[in-house]
Amino acid sequence: MASDALIRFLFQQKHVRGELAYASDSLEHMLEHHQYPLPVKQLLAELVMATSLLTATLKFEGEIAVQLQGDGPVKFAAVNGNHLQQFRGVVRMQAELQGESFNELIGHGYLIVTITPTQGERYQGIIPLTGNSLSETLEAYFHQSEQLPTRLYLFTDIGEKSRAAGLMLQVLPVDPDKAREDFQDLVTLSDTITATELLDLPPNDMLYRLYHQEQVEVFPSQAISFVCGCSKQKCETALFSLGRAVVAEQQALGGLDMSCEYCNKSYHFSVDDLQAIHDKL
Repeated sequence: MASDALIRFLFQQKHVRGELAYASDSLEHMLEHHQYPLPVKQLLAELVMATSLLTATLKFEGEIAVQLQGDGPVKFAAVNGNHLQQFRGVVRMQAELQGESFNELIGHGYLIVTITPTQGERYQGIIPLTGNSLSETLEAYFHQSEQLPTRLYLFTDIGEKSRAAGLMLQVLPVDPDKAREDFQDLVTLSDTITATELLDLPPNDMLYRLYHQEQVEVFPSQAISFVCGCSKQKCETALFSLGRAVVAEQQALGGLDMSCEYCNKSYHFSVDDLQAIHDKL
């Protein structure tokens, strides 16, 4: 298995493109300070792979946020990624787990995909959660919002060493009839893939096993990494937005510790720190 990398590939004689994504060390860094239940870790790992695969479809510099919102035990799950394949993710829970399936975790709700170019207008797509898995839900998103037939395969192995892998196929927006036929042929082959093959085989070996009768052009890999981006300065900016009364209240309590929900790093603000902020308000 490749480690923490995104690999794009193209079928030279078919109107279909593909991507492979792998995460291991970066996934460990994201999960190490959280006590999520195992099924929640698996869901978040799938969401990381899906976000990396979606981010690779961007034709510009920018970010993608993929969010799940529902009425199940997992109220909110989100991963933010950018064109540099840097990601961070978080889950907010509102009840104990009653099951481990996608529907039992999320319940009824929505998938929200927000695309924010570095330059240009933000785009947001929202669809109801109708699939039985994250893969099915994202395929429905592409069908409704992009009109591009897409197939995703997401596998995780969360244990002593966490890892995840994803494969995406998507038609190219040329010659629609041929593209659809090519896509179905390749999906038939891809549906035979197993978790062991995608997680354990080197990328070129896996591609050859699935598509040995095709001419596949593989492009250089791009590193995937967990980057939180939190800082004490950003926490200070948040305190400014809360106003003088809140800052004064925290002073009276003897100080304040603020924790990042993405990486759980804590930032301490002493009484003197809070006084300095109060004086600037």
